[in-house]
Amino acid sequence: MANRIGVCSWSLRPDSAAQLAEQVESLGLDCLQLALSPVRLDRNGGWDRGEVFRQLRARNIAAPSGMLEMVGEDYSTPETIRRTGGLRSDEYWPENLTAARECARLAAFFGMEVVSFHAGFLPHDQGDPLRETMLDRLRAVADHFAEEGVRLALETGQETAQTLLGVLAELERPSVGVNFDPANMLLYGMGDPVQALDCLAPHVLQVHIKDAEEPAAAGEWGREVRVGTGQVDWPEFHATLARHGLTCDLMIEREAGDERLADILAAREQLAGLGACQEGGR
Repeated sequence: MANRIGVCSWSLRPDSAAQLAEQVESLGLDCLQLALSPVRLDRNGGWDRGEVFRQLRARNIAAPSGMLEMVGEDYSTPETIRRTGGLRSDEYWPENLTAARECARLAAFFGMEVVSFHAGFLPHDQGDPLRETMLDRLRAVADHFAEEGVRLALETGQETAQTLLGVLAELERPSVGVNFDPANMLLYGMGDPVQALDCLAPHVLQVHIKDAEEPAAAGEWGREVRVGTGQVDWPEFHATLARHGLTCDLMIEREAGDERLADILAAREQLAGLGACQEGGR
């Protein structure tokens, strides 16, 4: 079974479900990861879920995965996201639990297999009280998705691979795995992406195809760049995927730059050059 190649909907910055479907089709793709928040808020100026379903189906575009966004996150600096990211905020925890429950139902509506999200900076020290608080919250979120038959994938990058591996063991939730993003490991300065993939491979449910450069100094952001121009060793990354027999979906993500469609096409070409094949491509 070959890896299926798709794109993250938020990378395209669409104004409507129709535009999203048109953009995916124009890229020659038939698979995407759908941001769920705009659809969840359909009664408050968001997208109508039925219309999203119809637009994707009309173009034979699959949405096997979704993305859950937490309320109250501030990505202004590495320090602000460390304090506000994921499930860390006590203030927003009730609202985020509600969002998780509603997005779990929405994922089931679309027939999604997995939904990914940033849990927040998970403390490495098992004696840190915040670690147990965050694990309890993770269990609550995971249970909502499990009730709907949807797996939960934790985004990599905001902690080391070893810390995430320990959290997965401590969670005791077999429905929880990893959405592996090699660029995030570099952006947050959390280790070599290939080594991290090798460590987490048994838990990987989906991969984001994204590239980056490490921060110039501690406390700064790294820099996201076009796939193939950063510090991810793509031949070795692909070899590691193959060695572990990982045939999960590869979702191209681009969150920076003004030439996103061109950058996404370049990423697809990079994957083709490495021998990553798309099922049912156009």
